[in-house]
Amino acid sequence: MTPTSGADGSRMTSIWRLRRSKNVPELSPDSTFTPFSLDPDTVGDLVQSRDVQKLQFLGGVRGLEEELRTDVHSGLSLDETYLDASAVSTNATSVDKVTIPKLPLKAESQHHAFIDRRRYFGDNRLPTKPPPSFLWLMWAAYNDHVLFLLTGAAIISLALGLYQTFGTKHSASNPPVEWVEGVSILVAIVVITLAGAANDYQKEHKFRKLNKKQQDRKVWVLRSARTHEVPVSEIVVGDIVHLSPGDIVPADGLLIRGHQVKCDESSATGESEPVDKCSLELGSTHHKGASLDPFILSHTKIVEGVGIFLVVATGARSSYGRILLSLDTDPGFTPLQVRLSRLAKNIANFGGIAALVLFVILFIKFLVGLRHSIETPSEKGQSFLNVFILALTVVVIAVPEGLPLAVTLALSFATTRMMRDNNLVRQLRACETMGQATDICSDKTGTLTENKMTVVSGFFGTTSQFTDGTASPHIIGNEKMKSVSECMTSLCHRTTDLLKHSIAINSSAIERQDGGGREFLGSQTEAALLQFSQDYLGLGQLDHYRASVEILDLLPFDASRKYMVTVVKLPGGSYRAYVKGAPEILLAKGASITREPMHEVQVSPIAETDIEHVGGIMTQYASRSLRTIAVCFRDLENLPLRGDEEGIDFEEVIKGLTLQGIFGLKDPLRADAWDAVQMSHKAGLTVRMVTGDNHLTARAIAGECGIITGPDDIVMEGDEFRALNDVQQKEIVPHLKVLARSRPDDKRVLIQRLKDLGRVVAVTGDGTNDAPALAAADIGFSMGISGTEIAREASSIVLLDDTFSSIVKAIMWGRAVSDAVKKFLQFQITITFTSVGLAFVSAVADSSEESVLTPVQLMWVNLFQDTLAALALATDPPPRRILDRKPEPTSTPLITPNMWKMIIGQSIYQMVVTLVLYFAGAAIFSYHGEHQTSQLQTAVFNTYVWMQIFNMYNNRQIERSFNLIEGIHRNYLFIVITSVMMGAQILIMFVGGQAFSITRLTGDQWAYSLVLGFISIPVGFVLQAVPTVIVEKPMTWMGNLCDRIRRR
Repeated sequence: MTPTSGADGSRMTSIWRLRRSKNVPELSPDSTFTPFSLDPDTVGDLVQSRDVQKLQFLGGVRGLEEELRTDVHSGLSLDETYLDASAVSTNATSVDKVTIPKLPLKAESQHHAFIDRRRYFGDNRLPTKPPPSFLWLMWAAYNDHVLFLLTGAAIISLALGLYQTFGTKHSASNPPVEWVEGVSILVAIVVITLAGAANDYQKEHKFRKLNKKQQDRKVWVLRSARTHEVPVSEIVVGDIVHLSPGDIVPADGLLIRGHQVKCDESSATGESEPVDKCSLELGSTHHKGASLDPFILSHTKIVEGVGIFLVVATGARSSYGRILLSLDTDPGFTPLQVRLSRLAKNIANFGGIAALVLFVILFIKFLVGLRHSIETPSEKGQSFLNVFILALTVVVIAVPEGLPLAVTLALSFATTRMMRDNNLVRQLRACETMGQATDICSDKTGTLTENKMTVVSGFFGTTSQFTDGTASPHIIGNEKMKSVSECMTSLCHRTTDLLKHSIAINSSAIERQDGGGREFLGSQTEAALLQFSQDYLGLGQLDHYRASVEILDLLPFDASRKYMVTVVKLPGGSYRAYVKGAPEILLAKGASITREPMHEVQVSPIAETDIEHVGGIMTQYASRSLRTIAVCFRDLENLPLRGDEEGIDFEEVIKGLTLQGIFGLKDPLRADAWDAVQMSHKAGLTVRMVTGDNHLTARAIAGECGIITGPDDIVMEGDEFRALNDVQQKEIVPHLKVLARSRPDDKRVLIQRLKDLGRVVAVTGDGTNDAPALAAADIGFSMGISGTEIAREASSIVLLDDTFSSIVKAIMWGRAVSDAVKKFLQFQITITFTSVGLAFVSAVADSSEESVLTPVQLMWVNLFQDTLAALALATDPPPRRILDRKPEPTSTPLITPNMWKMIIGQSIYQMVVTLVLYFAGAAIFSYHGEHQTSQLQTAVFNTYVWMQIFNMYNNRQIERSFNLIEGIHRNYLFIVITSVMMGAQILIMFVGGQAFSITRLTGDQWAYSLVLGFISIPVGFVLQAVPTVIVEKPMTWMGNLCDRIRRR
C-alpha cells in the first residue's frame, strides 16, 4: 500500500491541503512529523457529511485504508506502538484475503499499543460532564433563601452580641457571652451545609460509578488477522469492527463488507425508517446511480444484517461525541422524587404559615412590651432579633430538605446493592416501580433455563434417528433407537458433508480459542449445532471451512421470520441455499425430503405420510421440552432477484425446500427457577412466559418451573393471540400464562393489554426486536449475557446473569426503596410536627417569648432529622418477608393510615411530655432558683432529643411488627449513625455550654431524660396494636375534603 504518483499524487496534494486547513493535534512537545496525511477532523467530517464523491476522491475504502495505515483484511497490528513518518503502512499485517477471520482471542486492554494513533486521532472515550466540585456542592446546599435570611440575622445577632460583650459592663453572675448565640447559629449553618454537600458528593460519586458500569461494553475487532474482544473505549481509528443485529455502533466508520445491513439512525438523524447500508465497492455494481450510503454513524443501532466496518472517527470527534459536547443533559427526577417534592412543599408551607403567625404574635407582644421595657436599645434590638431568628428557625426545621435526600440515598444504596445481586439499574425510576409490579412477562431461554443448548435427539431423512438416552430418556418410544455416535457413523459421506455445510456455513456464530480448546460465540442454538458438527461430523476450524466456499449473501435469523438463509455459489456455476429455522414454518415451504441417508442423498417429493411422521416426532420432542430446529437446502440454477435488482429475493429462494432433518436441543431448567417463580407468586405477582418455542415445548417448560398453576391457566400461540380483537385480548390476558410461537410485537401488545387493565408490568427481552416491548413495559429487563446492545439500551434494568431469580431480587429492592422513604417520612414528619408545635406553643405562652427549644438546639435537631436519619433509615436491606405481602397499588398515598397513626400518636406523646416538663416540671420536681430552672430547661431539651433517637427504632418497621431490631446487624450504617447521634448528644450535654444553652445535669435528671425517651418504644408498640381503621376513616374523609377544595 505505497503511495503512487500521477492521479494518486494529485489526490495526495489535495489531501494535504485538506489536512493543513484544520488544526492537527500535537503528538508530543518534540514532535517534528505527523504519521498520517489526513487530519482527524477531515475524516470525521467525511462521515458527518456523507459525501460519497469526497470519499471516492480520497480513493474510497482502499484510499482510506492506505491513509490510515491499516489493512481491511487483517486489521491493525497488535505490535503497533509508534509510527514513523512514512506513509507506507508497514504496521498492518498482510495475509491472504479470506471471507472469515481466523480464530478470535480474548485480548486484554492494551494502553501501550497504538500510542501515536491514539495521540493523533484520540481514543474512543466519550466526553462527559465534569463532576461538580465540593465547593460547588456546598453552595448548592447553602443556596436557599431561608438560610440566607438566617445567616443575615445571625450576623446581626453576632454584631449586637459583640457590642454587648465588649461595650457594656458585666457582673460576675452575668458573664460576657452575648456573642455566643450568633456564632452558634453560624456554625450550625456551616455544619448543615457541609453535611448536605457531603451527602450530595457521595451520591454523585455512586451514580458516576453506576453510569460508568452502564457504558462498559465490549465489541469484536480484527487485529493481526484474528478477532479480539476489546472494550469500546479501546477502539482506535483504523480498527476493523464486526457488526451484527442488536449492536450499537461504537464509532464512526465506513462499511467494508456486509449482508443486508440496516441501521436505525433515528437517534442521530430523526429518520424513523431503518437505513440500508452498502459498501462502496458493492454499491458501485448494484446501486446504478441510486443513493449510496456506506457511512456508519456512532451510537446508531444495527437492526438487521452482519458485516465489518472501518473506523474513521472516535470519541469526541465521532458524530455521537459531537452531539454530546453540545448537550447539557439533566437526568430529571423520578416519579417518587416528584411526589416527595410536592409533599415537602406542602410541609414547608405549613411551617411557613406557622412561622409567620408565630412572628406576628411575638412581634405584637414585643411592641406591647416596649412601653414598659427598661432594656437598653441594643438589648431591645437583640430581643427583636431573637423573635426573628426563632421564626426563621421554625421555617428551617419545617422545610423537609431530608425528603428528597432520603429517596436519593435509598435509590443510591439500592442501585449499588442491586449490582451485587446482578441487577444493573439504567433508569432510577425502575427501582421505585419494581416495588409495585404485579406481572412479570418472562422469556424462556436463558432466564428460566440455563441457555446451555445441547443436541440430544434428531432424525435425518425418513429412516435415521438418534437420541441421547442420558440427556433425554424415552423421548421416542422405539427400543431400536440408535445413539448419536451410531447414527452418525451409519450416514453416508455425502449426507454428513451436506449436514456439515448446512450447519457450519449457515451460521453467524464465530469460533474462539479458549485455553487449550475452542468455543463458539453467538446464539446458543447455533453454538450447540456447531459443537455437534465438530463432535460427530468432523468439522475442523470453522473460519477455514467457511473460507472454502463462496458466500454470496445471507439473511440473518430474525425472531419474526424464525429462519436464516445463506446462499453460496457451487463450483459448477449453480447455487445452493442453506436454510435453518422453526420446523413448522420450513415444512410449510418444503417440497421434498431426503431419503435413505445411510446410502445416498436421495431426494423425493414430500408426501402426506412424511408430514405426519415428522409432525409426530416433533410433538414428542416438544412434549419433553426440547427445542426443535429444521435444516433444509435448495439447489438453484439462477438466483431470483428483487424487483430493484439490488439483491437476492429470499422469499423466492426458500420456496420448494428439501428437508434434511430436525434436531432436538435440550436447554435445562435453571436450578433456582422453580423457587424464584414460587416466590413471585407468594409476593402477589403473576408470572407469564413469552417464548418463540412451539405450544407443547412451552407448556412443558411452564409446567416444570411452576408458571402453570391451575386448570384455568391458558396456553396460546401467537397466531391465535393476534387473531383476537382488543376487547377479546383484554378478556383473556388475566388467565394467559404462556404465549408460544410469539413474535416480539406480540409481547408488546400483551404488555399494553395488561397495562390497560391497570397492571404494572415487568418484561424481559434479549433481542433487537424486543426493544419496543422493553420500552413499553413499566420495567424492562434486558439480558446482560445474551442480550443485544439495542435491547439493553431500551431496558431500565440489565440482568447481568440473565436469571429469573435476579428479577425477584429486584422486586425486593424496589419494595425496600418504597419502605425506606416511608420510614424516613414517618420519622421526619413526627419531628416537624412536634418541633414546630413546641416552638409555637411555648413561645406564645411564655412571658419572655422564648421557645422551649432554642434556635441552636432546633438546628441540631434539624441536622439529625434531615441528614443523619436519612442515612440511617434509607439504607435498610430488604428482609426476606418483604415478599410476603402483595404489591402496593400505584394509587397508594405516600403516608398510609398506619403511618398517620404512628405520627399522630408519637407527636402527642412527645408534645405532652415536653410541655409538661417545661411548664410544670419545676412544681413536679420541686425545683427553685435560677440554676435548677436552667437544669430543667436543659433536661427538657435532652429528653426531647432522646425521644427522637429511640423513635428511630420504632420507624425501622412500617408494618405491624414488634421486632424493632430485625436485620439491624445487616445495616451497619444505622448502628453507626445512632451511636454517633447518642455520642454527640452526650458530648453536647457536657461541653455544649452557652452555645447550646446547656447546664450540667445530675444523675437523676439524666435518668428521667433517658427513661422518658425510651418510653417512645413501648408507646410505639401500643400504637401498632391499635386498629388502623380508627385513623383510616378520618384520614379518608380529610383526603376527600382536600380534593374537593383543590377542584374548586
